[in-house]
Amino acid sequence: MAKSSGSKFKFSIIIIAVLVILAGIVITSAVAIVPAGCSGVVLTFGKASDNVMSEGLNFKVPFMQEVVIISNKIQKQEVEAAAVSKDLQTVSSNIAVNYRVLGSSSASIYKNIGRDYETIILLPAVQESMKSVSAKYTAEELITLRAQVGEEIKSTLVEKVEEYGIHVEKFNIVNFDFSEEFNDAIEAKQVAEQNLIKTKTEQEQALVIAEAQAEVIRKKAQAQADANKLLSESLTPEVVEYEKIQKWDGKLPYATGTNAFIDVTGLADNTAAE
Repeated sequence: MAKSSGSKFKFSIIIIAVLVILAGIVITSAVAIVPAGCSGVVLTFGKASDNVMSEGLNFKVPFMQEVVIISNKIQKQEVEAAAVSKDLQTVSSNIAVNYRVLGSSSASIYKNIGRDYETIILLPAVQESMKSVSAKYTAEELITLRAQVGEEIKSTLVEKVEEYGIHVEKFNIVNFDFSEEFNDAIEAKQVAEQNLIKTKTEQEQALVIAEAQAEVIRKKAQAQADANKLLSESLTPEVVEYEKIQKWDGKLPYATGTNAFIDVTGLADNTAAE
């Protein structure tokens, strides 16, 4: 009798323990925790519904429903893209895209695309956007108008992926790379432009020096002309006569007549003797 009671007690303990375990399993199966920055897509017997669970503690039907976690955080993807420019130059570029899946579109993306939405939607859209925009610009313009080209590629990419619920946060062209022949041509052009600038600078400097020298000569000539004019104006008859007297050596000139020369020197001497 005592043994029978003990057996019943042990059996009851086992039943209670099993029930507790089952209750724990049921409760655990009825709870879904969605991490921060994510959303949960509810699957009922494997079929995705339009219901999306927000981050935190959520409840679901045990054994019937499961929750697929979709990240809505900003993610970064680097893409190697190849294209052809307007002047038929091959362009290789490294592109960095920051994007995120909108929470409201998590169920739609999972139902229609799946978890591999990067490979199926994002990466091909980046490649296509790069090709379509690069074809509008020459290779040189892709370099000189890099910011403008980047904005245009981003706008094209946004149009392609936002309809799926993928939001592009940031778009950067890390680098452009061209063929070796094109790079050599660009380098040669830069060298030629630098030489042209140097030659132009030297010519401008020579012109400035020549103009300065010409101005000095002009000013000297003007000063000489002004001096000559002043001297000419200062030569009055009295001054001219004075200059003649100062330069006279005391000898009288010979006078000339019609038939003979007359030496007036002797007359001057006789006059002085008297």
